Amino acid sequence: MTAASTATPAPLRVIVADDQASVREGLVLLLGGLPDIDVVAAAADGQQALDLVAEHQPDAILLDLHMPVLDGIAATRRLTAEHPGVAIVVLTTYVDDASVLEALRAGARSYLTKDADRTDIARALQAAAGGLAVLDPRVQAALLAATSAPAAATQAQSAGQPGSAEPPPVQPAAPPISPPDGLTQREVEILSLIARGLTNPEIAEHLFLSNHTIKTHINRIFAKTGSRDRVAAIAYAQRHRIG
Repeated sequence: MTAASTATPAPLRVIVADDQASVREGLVLLLGGLPDIDVVAAAADGQQALDLVAEHQPDAILLDLHMPVLDGIAATRRLTAEHPGVAIVVLTTYVDDASVLEALRAGARSYLTKDADRTDIARALQAAAGGLAVLDPRVQAALLAATSAPAAATQAQSAGQPGSAEPPPVQPAAPPISPPDGLTQREVEILSLIARGLTNPEIAEHLFLSNHTIKTHINRIFAKTGSRDRVAAIAYAQRHRIG
């Protein structure tokens, strides 16, 4: 047996960023006790997080949203632009749709709440570093509510537009006979599961496919639908009544 075959994978190198010392130190202790995670630094604000990422070049960062000097959203935008290889996992108490959408649009790959246990946090960090996303169930609900709200607002606005005595009633769109934008039936099936809030591993398990195959399908879905992330893909699914 060669040395290469017995070597274990290197631990995931992680930075923790939270302005509350007790939370920050607790996370360092929790994650530091896991064999597959190495907490290389801890930051008390967004600017310090940026400086430490530049210094240590970690695989992932666990980031609170509301921090002094530079908040989590601004830090996420900077990290995405300056260190695109670093996976960003948000860990916060805020699950309102504005916070969720802003964080994901800024470049966060996963979004958890602070009642997540260390197993959930470690899984989210590992998944994010591997290019996958993990969303808290309450976050998924907030996303679905946010993406369905614009459609309802558009219908209400159209119904109240001047120009006719009796505006025509808004009829629900019929489901498409064939998939839009060249999507295959399998891609539509996967998009519907994304719209229902399933993560990549959950979709893979549901369809009995590998994570790599699911990721390939999702990349094609994003390309065909013009979606830059899961938020945009869910909005697309809502518009086309997929899911």
